[in-house]
Amino acid sequence: QVHMVESGGGSVQAGGSLRLSCRPSGNIYGRYCMTWFRQGSGNEREGVAALDSDGATSYADFVKGRFIISKDNAKNTLYLQMNSLTPEDTAMYYCAAGPACFSSRGSFSGQGTQVTVSS
Repeated sequence: QVHMVESGGGSVQAGGSLRLSCRPSGNIYGRYCMTWFRQGSGNEREGVAALDSDGATSYADFVKGRFIISKDNAKNTLYLQMNSLTPEDTAMYYCAAGPACFSSRGSFSGQGTQVTVSS
């Protein structure tokens, strides 16, 4: 089983930036698709950005041009750079490793890191 540990969340004003980090328990890149999900209060979990096993990236429409998913192989760490944040981005953010991008099915995820954006 893969364990994921997310970090980097916090409180920021609208227009600000945060960088989230996710460290899996082993070197799993190239085996799974890595997806960042988020879940706001009262909302369903939704996919934000994904990095597949070939290194291709994809994004939800609501973050295109603002968020960037990347990884540092040397540090075995996945990142989500979030820019131009809005209050609508407030949510718990999770990273997940699974067989399909943007799917929680069969995936491993961590406890999440909270992002709060104030207006």
